[in-house]
Amino acid sequence: MGDPGQSPSPRSTHGSPPTLSTLTLLLLLCGHAHSQCKILRCNAEYVSSTLSLRGGGSPGALRGGGGGRGGGVGSIGLCRALRSYAVCTRRTARTCRGDLAFHSAVHGIEDLMIQHNCSRQGPTAPPQPRGPALPGAGPIRSSGPPAPDPCDYEGRFSRLHGRPPGFLHCASFGDPHVRSFHHHFHTCRVQGAWPLLDNDFLFVQATSSPVASGANATTTRKLTIIFKNMQECIDQKVYQAEVDNLPAAFEDGSINGGDRPGGSSLSIRTANLGSHVEIRAAYIGTTIIIRQTAGQLSFSIKVAEDVARAFSAEQDLQLCVGGCPPSQRLSRSERNRRGAITLDTARQLCKEGLPVEDAYFHSCVFDVSISGDPNFTVAAQAALEDARAFLPDLEKLHLFPSDTGVPLSSATPLAPLLSGLFVLWLSIQ
Repeated sequence: MGDPGQSPSPRSTHGSPPTLSTLTLLLLLCGHAHSQCKILRCNAEYVSSTLSLRGGGSPGALRGGGGGRGGGVGSIGLCRALRSYAVCTRRTARTCRGDLAFHSAVHGIEDLMIQHNCSRQGPTAPPQPRGPALPGAGPIRSSGPPAPDPCDYEGRFSRLHGRPPGFLHCASFGDPHVRSFHHHFHTCRVQGAWPLLDNDFLFVQATSSPVASGANATTTRKLTIIFKNMQECIDQKVYQAEVDNLPAAFEDGSINGGDRPGGSSLSIRTANLGSHVEIRAAYIGTTIIIRQTAGQLSFSIKVAEDVARAFSAEQDLQLCVGGCPPSQRLSRSERNRRGAITLDTARQLCKEGLPVEDAYFHSCVFDVSISGDPNFTVAAQAALEDARAFLPDLEKLHLFPSDTGVPLSSATPLAPLLSGLFVLWLSIQ
């Protein structure tokens, strides 16, 4: 793993740049591997082998047990089809590693096999053979439902799993303060370029610099977001924002994913020119908000779980996944140091828009007191509102800091009561 403060660069085992012939060979091999992903064929074979079982519904709606363990004929047939589907995905796993449709299919098979009590071992079902075409007739068309749009992640996932997908939320704002996918909340001193996300579909890098001369605190002044090329959905697109420059388009001037059939599944819009940009990537179930407030950038994301988890061991440094590295976290003593505005004044300013004294409130107090800029209250308030809109579980909206420096935990209705009882107990001792 390279220096996290540097931008990603190609690796070379011998320290010299690869030759043109080597690059050409690598591109050919990558193109060959990409063309070998046969997940769409596996999907088609599964649909074909279950047509006779549906009776107007979907295979996931069948009732009864499965796999020959007391289930009806339909369930037995479905379990055979699922086992065949699983075999097909295993055969193409190596060449489909970065394909979101492949990851969705694997998880969908597991869900359906559990739902219908299917055994992993047993007979498999080949695709239904096509009947002979009648003289003069056109191609035989299935009477089943149309295939899901490969560039509509939520629709495809719901169709395959029989339930909506799960989502995760991450944010970075102010000092920066990072809220990770796992509800850890860290105040970081990171300087230079650090990855917020680095997976098979998305790369996000934040570049930070000191909030003031000689200060430990830093703010994000540049964000680089790369939406990686994905089959028929989008061309690779790069969005780059800097303080005082929030473009309303990608770097190539476009406002969507390009000329591919699913190009409209990636779009960018400006909610407030120069201060609020929203990017929606429907093909990977992702929405990103970038804001500028008080001379710093904030980042907020709602992303599908499958997408957030699609990374290798080499992509281990992601602030949204693991939070800030321990060496880059500001301790409570450092966070309580006197700043340009007194803590009491900062608390009063933050309390107006953040009545709950949670992590967002404490982050606001820190930023306002250190920077001396009351406008930092807006960054914390906006981050809280984004979390309110993006979090699947609103019970985890408010996080409260501990005195021991361990990750933050979500609040429970019992916490204030226990705190009050403890204070009362101390007063009568």
